[in-house]
Amino acid sequence: MTKQLVVLDSWTVAPKNVVRAFMYMGLHRRSLRKVDGLDFWKLLGTGSGRTFTMRDANPKQWAVLTVWTNRAEYETFTQTKMFNSWQSIAKTFAHVELEPLSVKGTWAGQTPFVPFEVTRWSGPTAALTRARIKARWWVSFWRSVPPVSIDLHNTPGLLATLGIGEAPVGLQGTFSIWQNTDAITQFASRQAPHQAVVARTHQTGWYSEELFARFKVLAMHGTLDGLDLSQVNLSG
Repeated sequence: MTKQLVVLDSWTVAPKNVVRAFMYMGLHRRSLRKVDGLDFWKLLGTGSGRTFTMRDANPKQWAVLTVWTNRAEYETFTQTKMFNSWQSIAKTFAHVELEPLSVKGTWAGQTPFVPFEVTRWSGPTAALTRARIKARWWVSFWRSVPPVSIDLHNTPGLLATLGIGEAPVGLQGTFSIWQNTDAITQFASRQAPHQAVVARTHQTGWYSEELFARFKVLAMHGTLDGLDLSQVNLSG
């Protein structure tokens, strides 16, 4: 088994290019299916993640999450017409390289992230949560989100966060970058609003599928959630 390279690339575009970005989201699905060395991918819309409703959506920011077993294949991908079409309309670009540390759950019936080995990591850490919410629980779920979002943004150690989704409603997630794993644990295990939602999830069965993953941050540059990623110290 080889180490996976997980990459999140995100672009913001000017209002005049929003329609083109929407088109790329549809057209590039076929292109991604043909990319050599690409083990898993998701084209993602983004938003603030404060309510996980339509009003969160940001039509000026988009992302693609890719999983590779060979860095050279990713480098080749960055030279493709598809990748460069996003670069050509981008106002800002964010690039984050990750290595899986832990994962629980599935995404679209797959286990996309596979930790190479159990290691203790004390440097910058990314977290990704993703869930398929049962339609009958959408309203109940949305009502529970604001207190957790407020708490998340006030948690010490959070560097940047981005709401992500494969569809405007029902398929929601969050990508976040933290100073270290202890900061994530503080939010996930000890903050009351998040614990209340976890308990409610077990009681109601909001999700038909869910995934939680943590990653070692290997490299990053660009701007995400107002953060200059190149200024973050990546040493553990």
